[in-house]
Parts: sequence; structure tokens; C-alpha cells
Amino acid sequence: MEKVKNRWLIAASAVGIHLSIGSAYAWSVFTNPMIERYGWTQTQVSTAFSIAIFFLGFSAAFMGRFVEKGGPRKSGMLAALFFGVGVAGSGLATVMESLFLLYLFYGIIGGIGLGIGYIAPVSTLVKWFPDRRGLATGLAIMGFGFAAMISGPAIEALITSVGIANTFFILGTIYFVVMTASAQYLAPPPEGWAPKGFIEKQESGKTKIKPDLSQLTANEAVKTRRFWMLWFMLFINVTCGIAILAVASPMAQEITGMTAVAAAAMVGLLGLFNGGGRIGWASLSDFIGRPNVYTAFFVIQVIAFGLLPFTSNAILFQILLFAILTCYGGGFASIPAYIGDLFGTKQLGAIHGYILTAWAMAGVVGPILLSLIYDNTNSYTLTMTIFTVMFVIALGISLWIRVDIKRLRGQQDKVAVQHATAATQEAE
Repeated sequence: MEKVKNRWLIAASAVGIHLSIGSAYAWSVFTNPMIERYGWTQTQVSTAFSIAIFFLGFSAAFMGRFVEKGGPRKSGMLAALFFGVGVAGSGLATVMESLFLLYLFYGIIGGIGLGIGYIAPVSTLVKWFPDRRGLATGLAIMGFGFAAMISGPAIEALITSVGIANTFFILGTIYFVVMTASAQYLAPPPEGWAPKGFIEKQESGKTKIKPDLSQLTANEAVKTRRFWMLWFMLFINVTCGIAILAVASPMAQEITGMTAVAAAAMVGLLGLFNGGGRIGWASLSDFIGRPNVYTAFFVIQVIAFGLLPFTSNAILFQILLFAILTCYGGGFASIPAYIGDLFGTKQLGAIHGYILTAWAMAGVVGPILLSLIYDNTNSYTLTMTIFTVMFVIALGISLWIRVDIKRLRGQQDKVAVQHATAATQEAE
């Protein structure tokens, strides 16, 4: 018999990929050095990151089927190639002082690598952890959230010692090697595999795992109402969260009077809560259910965003921001398990890819919406009020999807009873 792989090493491999691609969150470390060295504006430099996030979402959608057909190992290696070339190619762009090449390499090629690398391990992890879906996907996606804490200081040190271009060359090589090595161990579990004791615990009643609501293909899933409910919940959560990430420092200084140094320290801590929220909320969702976790996200953020513009106390302001960032990270980490619950694991990677188009759209809408309103009002109050209203809508959707789930679960139970009755009659 073929030796079954260790599912925790599968999870570790997924973390290796996500730690590499998550370095994109540290892009801002390049901003000032590029402005000073090449005379580019902040908008021109940050556009490379925006393009990368946009292509992350849409490449995840378009490559989802390849991930399902080709498997996680091939997908992980393809992601390593695109992301490694994208980052290393950015070094060539800076040598030639070409914004166009920077957008091509980092934004488009690197962005495609981001999208494939983001979804490649997730559907596999869900299959390896039928007992702890939230924990498994939370572990991997936690790596994406925490990556900036590791890569940020490393990038800063490299730029100081070897320059911008060489930093890109070195990072591109490292990411390619780490992602390629991580991808080698990724594989789906054997047909019919289950964790040790899992089936026995289910049969004895010690472990109760609700069956998936359905087993749908990606094409079937996008035609359902609950797919679009998930899409809009993620879109609202990311739109508001990513906008806050973009202006956390200046907003804190303006509203609470924090110094630039204190605000910068707070931004560093935001990364900790972003990453911690991913593993924390996703793990909690295994116990209280994904619908409850999403409802909790929106209740917390309705309160937090409503209070933010009126909170002049620096400590309370930071607590509110930290709470928002845990929900922001938790939304990313809990969505793959939620997809599995609602649509099954048949084409989870492809469905996850389609859902991530919400991230691509939110990455553009959030910062632009906030900037436009601030430029016209010189105040964050109206933006935070709009975001509060958006979270009220999201809260309503999170309650509506529960009704849909309850209705479908009732139909599922009815069919199960009919099958059981038919089986009993045949036996008689």
C-alpha cells in the first residue's frame, strides 16, 4: 500500500507557499526608496500593488479549474514560477527605471502567481481536514497575513545593504525556491481516506460532522443565491478592511493626535491582529459554525466603524482597529471552509477562485472610495458612516443566508428520511 502523507506536513507546505506570496503585503516598504531613487510618485508606486491584487482575484477565478484538474503540486510549481519571475523581473524594471515593466512584472505576472498560489493548497487542505476545516485553512491563510511581519524587516535590510534591484533579484529567487520546495509535498488524500478514528467517532456519535449542503461544480455554484451572498459578504468585509489598512496611520494621527512614530508602531501591530484573526476566527468556526462567525464579524464591525470617527482616546481607537483587523483576516480564512460546507469539495478550488474576485474588486473600490470622500470632505467621518451602513447590509445578508441554509438542510433531511424508509421497506 502507498504510504499516506502526513496531513500536518501538507499544512506546513501550504504555509510555506502563503508566507512567500503574502510578502506582497509588505510592498509599502519599497515605496519611499523608489520615490527617492527614481522620482516616481507614491500613486505610481502603489499602483503596482493594486494591479497585483486585482490580478490575484481574477487569476484565482480563471485558474481555479486548472488547480482542480492539475492538482496542488503542479499548481504550486506554476505559482512559484509566476511569482518568482514577477518579483525578480521587478528588479529588471528598476534597473531600467521603467514603470511599465514594474506593472508588467510585479502587477500582472506576480499577481497571477499570487492568485494561483493563494488557492492551490486550500481545496487540498479542506479534504485532508474534514474534522477541522476552519483550522486547516486558517493555518495556511494565516501565513499570508503574517508574511509582512517577516518580509518587511528583511526587505528593509536588503534595500539598505544591496539596493532595490538586487533586493528584487534575491527575493524572487528565494520565493521561487521556497514555493517550489513546498509544492513538492502537496497532494490530495487517497480516495476514501479519513483521519484516524474519525469514522469510528462519527459512528459512535462522539463526533458530529454535518454533511455538506451539496456537492456542486463551480458552474452550478455560481448560479445559486448563496454563492452571491458569500461574494457580497466577502466584498464588503474586504472593501472596508483594506481601506482602513491604507489610511490607518494618518487617520490615527488626525483623530487621536497620535505621533507618527506611535502610529507606525500601531500599523505594525495591525499585521499581528490580521494574521492572528485568520487562525483564531477560522479555528473558532469549527466549533460555532461558519454562519455564526460571519454574523459576529459584522456585528463587531458595525459597532467599531460607527465609533471610530468619534474616538479620540488613542488606546480605545487602537482596540477598535485591532478588532476590525481580526475580522478582516478572519473573513479570508473562514471563507474556504464556508464554501466547503455549502458546495462540497468537488470543485472547491474553482469556487474559491470565483469568490476571490470579490477581493479583486474590493482592492480597487475600498481605497479609491475612501480617498475620494476624504479629498472632498477632509474628514473620515462620512467614509466611516458609509462603511457602517455597508456592514449593516452585510449583517442582513449573513442572517438571510442562514434561512437559505436551514431550508436546504430541511430538504436534505427529508430526502435522507425517504431513502431510509425505502431501504427499510426493501429489507422487509
